[in-house]
Amino acid sequence: MPQPYEKYLQEILIDADTLQARIAELGRKISADYADYNSLLLICVLKGGVMFLTDLMRNISIPHEIDFMALSSYGKGARDSSGMVRVDMDLTADVAGKHVLIVEDIIDSGHTLSFLMRMLSARSPASLKLCTLLNKASRRVTPIQIDYMGFEIEDKFVFGYGLDLDEKFRNLPFIGVVKPESV
Repeated sequence: MPQPYEKYLQEILIDADTLQARIAELGRKISADYADYNSLLLICVLKGGVMFLTDLMRNISIPHEIDFMALSSYGKGARDSSGMVRVDMDLTADVAGKHVLIVEDIIDSGHTLSFLMRMLSARSPASLKLCTLLNKASRRVTPIQIDYMGFEIEDKFVFGYGLDLDEKFRNLPFIGVVKPESV
């Protein structure tokens, strides 16, 4: 029986095993880098970063806290890079004096993350770094310093593993490329 997502799937870009292996590597690296600190705070950018955060924190061996933010970038269309960003949900934790690691699903133009980095820097964290699962450097408009990266990908419309296709299919264990003709 065909799966509902199959009519949208052009190809599997990153399979589940490859995703989990890379996330385990990132968790080990983050654990080593923050081993001497006792105030690591992982900030997940909703909604897309939830699956990545969940698996990443299972692979981080040092004590840490988590919090969530929801941001919206908006403009004329889904691929508009106008740079307008709004905070839909702010943190509950105070980041002052803490080592903060932003956990993001994908970085595209860089506008949203640039906005977020400036906003959080103003709140006086001890350090502020960025971890992204996917990086679309070819679409970058605003420079972003990425400290931990899962995968560099081409400019393709992707879904699965937290990334949505019209708010659906975030639950897929892999990252797929959308058939251009299906959307």
